[in-house]
This record gives sequence, C-alpha cells and structure tokens, in this order.
Amino acid sequence: MSNLRLIPRLDIKGPNLIKGIHLEGLRVMGDPQEFALRYYQAGADELIYMDIVASLYGRNNLSDIIRRAAENIYIPITVGGGIRTTDDARNLLRSGADKVAINTAAVTRPELISEVAHRFGSQAMVMSIEAKQTASGRWEAFTDNGRERTGLDVVEWACRGVELGAGEILLTSVDREGTRKGFDLDLVKAVSKAVSVPVIASGGMGSIADMIAVAQTGLADAVAMADVLHKNLLPLDQLRQAAIDANLEVRKI
Repeated sequence: MSNLRLIPRLDIKGPNLIKGIHLEGLRVMGDPQEFALRYYQAGADELIYMDIVASLYGRNNLSDIIRRAAENIYIPITVGGGIRTTDDARNLLRSGADKVAINTAAVTRPELISEVAHRFGSQAMVMSIEAKQTASGRWEAFTDNGRERTGLDVVEWACRGVELGAGEILLTSVDREGTRKGFDLDLVKAVSKAVSVPVIASGGMGSIADMIAVAQTGLADAVAMADVLHKNLLPLDQLRQAAIDANLEVRKI
C-alpha cells in the first residue's frame, strides 16, 4: 500500500477561495494564496485547485493563481475546471500545475483523456468524477458541479477513463460535499476496487474517523479536504498523527 496522501482542496471562484454545500450555496473564505501557503507549511502532500465556475464560462482562469502558488509551494498541484483541450492543459501545466483534472470535457469527448495522457503522461491526467447515488450500490456521473446528468454509471466510467489513460481519479460525492457527514464509503470502495490507479476521495470529510474510514474501508489512496481545513477544525498535523496512530502509511514530515 502506498502512502495515504492528505490533500487540501481549494475551490476557486474568480480571485476568491469559496466553500459550498453539495457544490452550491457558496461562501467566500478568503485569498486562496494565504490558505495554500498555510497548508503547504503545515505539511500537505499535494493541493487541488478547482475553478468551480469555469465550465459555465468555458475557460479556466486559474493560471495566474497557480503561477503565484508555484513560486512558493513545492508539492504537486492539481488544477481542474473548464479544461477542454490539450492546449488548455498545457497552459496550466506551464503555469506550474503538475496535473490537470478533467470532468465535463472528458464526458463530452472521452478521447481527450487519451490525448492529455499521451502528450503529458498518465500521471498528469486526473479524471474528475462527480457522483450522485441513484440506487443502492449505484451512482451516476454528473458534470457542471453536480448539476448535469450524464447517464454514465460511475464505476463503469471510471474503468473506461483508466483504459483511456487516466492516471488518477478524483472522486467527489455530490451528496456528501460540504456536509461534514463523512465520505460515501460504498462509492469510494466500489471505484477503488474497480480501477488500478490511485483514487482521491472528496466530499464529506468531517472528522478524523472519516479520514481513517475512507482509507481503511473505502480503500482510498488520498483524502481531499476543504471545509475542515479552511475553518481550522482539523489541523493537518493532527490528521497526519491520527493516520500514523491508525497504522496508515503517510509521508514523514
């Protein structure tokens, strides 16, 4: 088993870090740069930036924010939102991102996954999946921050994305996002067991127990967190120590 990665997730709208519930109902939290630097200094393993209005406007506006971040932050950065072409991906990777996360455009044109993986390497191509439960043990993939149905079964779609070249999956439970009620363990486990690439669980982190459960029961390789970090409810060093106490492998700081 590889190290469990602890990853702050920064949802961005314009210049601001924001936080929503079920990917809606947004509150401004502050300057993403300040938060990112704080998380880096506190020992975050990676950072995820999501431009949450990008798919509405058809473009990702994070290159300046990423450029600023990359000057002071030396851990992998994943950027998502509104990436529609390999050129979009290249622009963000040139700005300092290490990986791009693609959801909407991959659903529209799955070949994009292969194109990005072929051009920049599988490790740079993160497949972003927004999942909503439709029945017991079944989830549908959504786009546009959980607003648009795709008709795709999440587990089947994840498998297809990996076949096409995705090197990692960012799996967000829209049902749990921003609720602090814990991860959808069944969802995370179903996808983790079905694919051979790392799965980042996102949506629902509310306690130390949630982190441990999604790693042990959900078989997640990484945990993405927003609310509990932005409000300083659970500091990263406390989470890392709790993971060690639970015999989970984590990076030594």
